Amino acid sequence: MNEAAVSAPSQAKAASAPGSEMPLPVVRLPMLDAKRQLFAYEILFHREGIDEAVLMQRVLSTILDGALTRLVRGNRTFLRLSRELLLEQTDVLLHQPRFGVLLRQEVAQDAPLMERLQQMAQRGCLLMLDVTDTTLQPSAALESLLQIVQFVRLDASVMSPETLRETTQTLHDRGIWVVAGQVDDHATYQRCLELPLQAIQGRYLLIPETVEVPVLTANRLSMLRLMRELQESNPGPIELGDIIRDDAILSYKLLSCVNSAYFSLPRQLKSVQQAAIFFGVTRMRNWIYTMSLSGMDDRPPELLRAALIRAHMCEKLASGAGMPRDKQEMAFTAGLFSLLDTLMCAPMEFVLSHLPLVPEIAEALVGGRGPFGPLLEQIYAWEAGELSGQQAQPQRIQRMASIYLEATQFADQVFSHAEPKPN
Repeated sequence: MNEAAVSAPSQAKAASAPGSEMPLPVVRLPMLDAKRQLFAYEILFHREGIDEAVLMQRVLSTILDGALTRLVRGNRTFLRLSRELLLEQTDVLLHQPRFGVLLRQEVAQDAPLMERLQQMAQRGCLLMLDVTDTTLQPSAALESLLQIVQFVRLDASVMSPETLRETTQTLHDRGIWVVAGQVDDHATYQRCLELPLQAIQGRYLLIPETVEVPVLTANRLSMLRLMRELQESNPGPIELGDIIRDDAILSYKLLSCVNSAYFSLPRQLKSVQQAAIFFGVTRMRNWIYTMSLSGMDDRPPELLRAALIRAHMCEKLASGAGMPRDKQEMAFTAGLFSLLDTLMCAPMEFVLSHLPLVPEIAEALVGGRGPFGPLLEQIYAWEAGELSGQQAQPQRIQRMASIYLEATQFADQVFSHAEPKPN
């Protein structure tokens, strides 16, 4: 395999401060609308062991140089900024109409900050009040905030269903857009779909729905048969091309992706066989898995992006752990398939009964064991912003930040070729 051709380009420092190689320790968390399309991102910062003032200056730099805009692909984005940054640098945000600020209720007690926020609101800056209490108690302070914010996020994990419904309706009637946050199970998600919400955010996106009798649709069974054939037949480049020869859409997506500018190939690859020879059969098999999963247009696009990010991160962590190249490519598969149960709407054990995988991957997916289990656990902790112990060491955070930012660029690039195009 040509290593130089398949690595991310040198400009992939997606959110590094100018003049610095230190990446910004962030995670982008999607908020989806009722149709499961992206409404906005939240940018979450890993703050462990980092001076707040230094972190905020790095955030400011990435806003100024456009790196943060590239990270979120120009979508509406909310982030929590320090008081000092809001007071001193708000003009920067006024030139970034897609960036908004997350606010806690306590800011209503800060007269200078409230004055600045009112000025920002008058000039069109996006403001979202983040409510973490079990109820929204009426008060003069709350009213002053509700008069300047366009969005309110309610914590669905602490509010009762009745309170969430009533509060959402009250805010909606006032013309305020409401987001339900901390929606971490599908029962809560289903309740939220009945409310006048602008978006829903939470871990529900990454966990499978509970079903009494799992049933795979014909499309999903066909996809698993293709995956099983790729696993069991151990094809060479010619056989690999023959397996997907009759699937024109899959072949087109595959060649479109590998020939993209992201990989900077020295020449255009004109067939799956050529691509398999250039990249290696195992790598191409992973690409076929990726493009096959992209055909599931009934699943949220952000879910496939999450799977691609996990795949790339898992591969890079395996590389950093000194694993051989074949194990790194198996780590990619483990990361990609870590959301297979959610993508297939069936328990992981049930899905794997239709897809015999090598023990190292199967053990990681079902029990978090084997060489790839600990790698996936690191990724889950990073996604959730819940680093602890050795994971929270500054050097480790810096390494994970670099891997994550490269993975997002990789995922976005691949998805741009995998995503079904409108007719």
